[in-house]
Amino acid sequence: MASFKDWFTEDEDDIFMGSPKSKFFDVSREASKDIVEEEMDKIVEKLAVLEMIICAGKDDDFDINQYIKDYTLDNMAEVNAMKKGLYVEFTGDIISRLDS
Repeated sequence: MASFKDWFTEDEDDIFMGSPKSKFFDVSREASKDIVEEEMDKIVEKLAVLEMIICAGKDDDFDINQYIKDYTLDNMAEVNAMKKGLYVEFTGDIISRLDS
């Protein structure tokens, strides 16, 4: 996936933009509880599938949490960029359902 570099820089002083994370939580607090719960369930389902994909073919001693920690440490910039992009995606998913 492409890196968006400075598109999603966090600026706590920017009252209009905010960070993708802060906007996600702003939207999730104001949106319908049912919509937010359904979108959160989609996020958890996506996480479950990704964990199943990673664990496929591994032995019983495989520790996915350690694998994720190691991967995060080795790829911190990319992980942070991906997190910001996902916050934008998830916020958009909630907002797109507000009028429906």
